[in-house]
Amino acid sequence: MVLFAQRLKEIRVSQKITQKAVAEFLNIKETSYQHYEYGKREPNYETLFKLCHYFNVSADYLLGLSDDPIIHRKEDTHEQ
Repeated sequence: MVLFAQRLKEIRVSQKITQKAVAEFLNIKETSYQHYEYGKREPNYETLFKLCHYFNVSADYLLGLSDDPIIHRKEDTHEQ
């Protein structure tokens, strides 16, 4: 998941956030977070969800399934 690690670092740097700040938000050690950015570890589903929320980007973007970091929400199409 080299692309994940690369995008995670790019989005963090672009938002001028430290690794320490992200690690504190995730309630993990800074070195544990660094492993995500260095491609040594992959986050579990819960952590991925938290990262998307923290950086306000889509999981598709972080995972390399889309080049669009913006979260697109489908409008509710159910008739009431």
